[in-house]
Amino acid sequence: MRVALVHDYLNQYGGAERVLEVFCEIWPDAPIFTLVYDKQRTGGAFEGRKIRTSFLQKVPLAKTHHRPFLMLMPLAIEQFDLLKYDLVISSSASFAKGVITRPDALHICYCHTPTRYVWDDSQKYINEFNYPSFIKKGIPLFLNYLRVWDESAAERPDVYLANSQFVASRIKKYYNRQSRVIYPPVKTENFHLDGKTEDYFLIVVRFLPYKKIDLAISAFNELGWPLKIIGDGPDRNRLKKMAGSNIEFIGLVAEKNLSDYFARCRAFIFPQEEDFGITAIEAMAAGRPVIAFRGGGALETVEEGKTGLFFNEQTPESLIATLKKFNQADFSPSYIRQKAEQFDKKIFKGKIKEFVEEALAGKR
Repeated sequence: MRVALVHDYLNQYGGAERVLEVFCEIWPDAPIFTLVYDKQRTGGAFEGRKIRTSFLQKVPLAKTHHRPFLMLMPLAIEQFDLLKYDLVISSSASFAKGVITRPDALHICYCHTPTRYVWDDSQKYINEFNYPSFIKKGIPLFLNYLRVWDESAAERPDVYLANSQFVASRIKKYYNRQSRVIYPPVKTENFHLDGKTEDYFLIVVRFLPYKKIDLAISAFNELGWPLKIIGDGPDRNRLKKMAGSNIEFIGLVAEKNLSDYFARCRAFIFPQEEDFGITAIEAMAAGRPVIAFRGGGALETVEEGKTGLFFNEQTPESLIATLKKFNQADFSPSYIRQKAEQFDKKIFKGKIKEFVEEALAGKR
C-alpha cells in the first residue's frame, strides 16, 4: 500500500509537527508533501525524509514569512500529484486537507483545528497582526475567498480525526463533519520529576499574539514574582519591552534540556486558549501543576485542584487572583505525572494504527 503524508507547511516546530513526526515513524517510507520546508526552523526533525514542496518553496521569503502568500496556498496544495497513493494522511490546521486524491484512495485528515483565521478568529487575525491600515481594509475580501475554499476543501477527506473534543465540536460547527478524538502524542519519557523545585514560574511558547504572553507578563510585572519564558517568535521585541526585571527571556532551548526547566518550576503558566496544548502536558509529565485559562483543550487535560488551577478571564487581574491562591504543597508530582502518561506517544501510535485499519476495512 502506497502512503503519502501531507502537512500544511514545515517552517516551524510545534505540536502539529510532533504529530507528523509520529506519522513518519508509523509510515517510514511515506513522502511528506508540504507547501514550504525550512530545515533550520524545524530543527532538522525531518532530515532524511522524502519531502515534496510546492512552487511556493521557490518564491522569495515564502519559507520564512508565509502569511503574505495565503491566497496562493489553495492553488499550491491542489497541484500536488497524489494519484499513485492508496492512503493519504493529512495533518491539517489550514490547507493540507485540501489535497486532491484518487476516488478510490482513503484520505484521513488529522485536524488540529478548522482554519482559525477564516472562521472564529478572523477578526482577531486582522486586529492582532501589524498590517498597515490600507491592507487591513482589504483583508476581509481575501478571507471571504479563503473561507469559501476552506468549506469546499473540508469535504475532501473521507474521515476526520480531531486532536480534542474542543476541536471536534469546531469541525462539526464549521465543516458539518463528524470526527473521532485521538489526543496528540507527548514524549513523556523525555520528562522527569525533580525533588527540588526553584522559585520561578515557567512559560514555553511561540511568541505570537494569540498566545497571550503579554497577559502573563503584565500579571508578573505587578506581582514581582520570577517568571522564565522559553521560546521565540515575531512578538519578541514587543514582549521584552513590556517585561520587568523579574522576567527572564531564555530564548530557544534544545528539547533535551527542556525537562530540567519544567521539573524545577513552581508551576507552568498557560494563558492562551489552545486546541489541545502539548506544552501543558509536558509540564505535567515533569510533575508540575498547570495554571491555565479556563478554555479550549486545557479543560480536557487539566484536572482542577489535582493537576492545576484555572483562571476564568484572559486578564492580568484574573490570572493574579489565581496565582495568589496557588499553593505548591497542594499538588502531588507523582499524581500529575501519572495523569500525563495517558497522552504518551505509544498510546497515540496504537490508536492511530487501529483507526487506520478500521477505516481501510470500511473502504474495501
